Amino acid sequence: MEVTRQAFYHSALSYAIVNLKPIVPGHVLVIPNRPVPRLSDLNDSELSSLMISVRRVGRVIERAYGGDGLTIACQDGQAAGQSVPHVHFHLMPRKFKGDRFSENNDEIYSTLEASEVSLPSHFHAAHAEPLKVDADEDRLPRSLEEMEKEAIWLKGFFSEESTRVYLE
Repeated sequence: MEVTRQAFYHSALSYAIVNLKPIVPGHVLVIPNRPVPRLSDLNDSELSSLMISVRRVGRVIERAYGGDGLTIACQDGQAAGQSVPHVHFHLMPRKFKGDRFSENNDEIYSTLEASEVSLPSHFHAAHAEPLKVDADEDRLPRSLEEMEKEAIWLKGFFSEESTRVYLE
């Protein structure tokens, strides 16, 4: 499966993709272009670009999905639960009411750890490998067409004009 069809945001050194099995509506990933296993492996320019992308993508998905906040997570290293050796941030819009984790907010982290196995085993678009699917039957994998439709919709929020109006 090509990750490029899931992409909706690009900067010079990072990009964002929609998720195969989102934990909450709007759950996306922000990823540096250069595949490295740990945050400490990024150079200063890559790290700056990645964090600016996290902020920019986060603003958009929070508003686009009617969130009251965001859960932003990075499992930095295998001991932290990272199953894919490529740095990435999970961004998940959260709501006070109607959020499946509103009763037990911390439950999102164990669900996130279990979901790591459904990520591309290598994010880099030029070398994309098939996605794996985890055993959480409550979250069925989406079709490429469903993910592409969401990515196209989200891309619209990043045009220069709509981003300026939407984020101000």
